[in-house]
Amino acid sequence: MTDCLFCRIVQGELPATVVLDTDRVLAFRDISPQAPTHVVVVPKTHYDNAVELAAADPALMGELVAAAGQVAETDGRDSVRLVTNVGAEAGQTVFHVHLHVLGGRALGRLG
Repeated sequence: MTDCLFCRIVQGELPATVVLDTDRVLAFRDISPQAPTHVVVVPKTHYDNAVELAAADPALMGELVAAAGQVAETDGRDSVRLVTNVGAEAGQTVFHVHLHVLGGRALGRLG
């Protein structure tokens, strides 16, 4: 998808501070961090959201979560929040599945 921001980052068309790169997953620092650790983890293959990815390739969804754990460990975080939004009403603004890895400060309770 040529108009997808994260596909363009995966393809090297846009710059990113990469922290993890595997055969199927890329993780990079968020350009507008909401916590000391704020990394975005994406599959290199385009899926619109986490529900679509989990239905199509559950193993790849597991790889995203495992990659988020590696990112947390690399940043020295033993406690992180993993966030994914599914759909515009939930706050999804880039329609390429991604996990936000947030940590390094108290994040407070949700709900």
